[in-house]
Amino acid sequence: MKTLTQSPTDPDFVQDPYPFYDAARATGKLGYWQDYKMVAAFGHDAVHMLLRDRRFGREIPAEMATEGPAHLAPFLQVEAHSLLDAEPPRHTRLRKLVLRAFTSREIKALAPGLETLCHDLIDAFPNDAPFDLLTAYCTQVPVIAICRLLGVPEDMAPKLLDWSHKMVAMYQASKTIETEHAAAKASEEFIAFLTDYVDERRKTPGDDLITRLIQAEEDGESLSTDELIGTCILLLNAGHEATVHSLGNGVKTMLEQGWSPEWLAPEGISGLVEEILRYDPPLHMFTRYAYEEVEMLGHTFQRGDLVALMLAAANRDPEALARADQFDPTRPPKVNKSFGGGLHFCVGAPLARLEMEIALPILFARCPELKLAEAPQYSNSYHFHGLTRLWVQQS
Repeated sequence: MKTLTQSPTDPDFVQDPYPFYDAARATGKLGYWQDYKMVAAFGHDAVHMLLRDRRFGREIPAEMATEGPAHLAPFLQVEAHSLLDAEPPRHTRLRKLVLRAFTSREIKALAPGLETLCHDLIDAFPNDAPFDLLTAYCTQVPVIAICRLLGVPEDMAPKLLDWSHKMVAMYQASKTIETEHAAAKASEEFIAFLTDYVDERRKTPGDDLITRLIQAEEDGESLSTDELIGTCILLLNAGHEATVHSLGNGVKTMLEQGWSPEWLAPEGISGLVEEILRYDPPLHMFTRYAYEEVEMLGHTFQRGDLVALMLAAANRDPEALARADQFDPTRPPKVNKSFGGGLHFCVGAPLARLEMEIALPILFARCPELKLAEAPQYSNSYHFHGLTRLWVQQS
């Protein structure tokens, strides 16, 4: 296995990681990424296989678990009850309860309100000056959708965003001790807010996800309050961060390469959304632990070994997809690992797709002359991949 060296905070890599992925794929099915000190899978077939192999999982093996530093206790409390880092049987129970509350009917019911929201946001765009589409539109649609789904007041959106950004920064290669303290404080405040809000919803149920999760808990399905809070935080953090950058990266690509009205038509929009997610996804790496000794693709994993599944690299594997490095929304959506796979396939995928399928056609119908006002820059936030801002103008 070849040893690969690439700093995830190198400015050139941050702006365009795909040449490194191409070079890594060319060396073999697996490579040892020195900077992360773990084996990584860059090819589509290898990533697909690892996502579905039950000998690998997200939950740290019991003998490796530690309490973690005291200053991170609130953040680690949220992590400990997260669906994302659970494996069966705990994962099975949690996911079943979440899906019972997070139904396709409830998601589709958000559509009319999201359409109105998109038009209202566009009404507020300046006509004669550049502005940041990321903050004016791409951020607002997902975070308000999550607020509405949870039943949280929409005027809490800025605070929820602030907490979310500080917590999600813990997964970035550029994190510092200041990042850790900020994440712990945000976690503490987020837990306190949701604890009070859950108590309020117990007394006064509403037509929202928090109420449905409470009812699932009280119907004997044993969803604890900690699990309920962890689930709400995960839905907000994962649900809005990923969709913000899917929208931002997608609009950037469309404005840079030119776009066709056919892509945004009812019969083309799902293909456009899938190609945006494939071509430049918001999450590039997802890790798994080996749970036993496993021989795979010429390498022997030992129990406790971490392996990096390079989702964005898999999406552009030329062995899995012709012209994989080209953006083509008319192609059949056959290769897309952006939502993961297997037991941990993203529970919020239907909501993310709905938001994009609504927000993109309305944006380009209302702003057909939209163009970039400056070259977009990606933020130093790997293994996430999103823009610092998206400066545009309408004429």
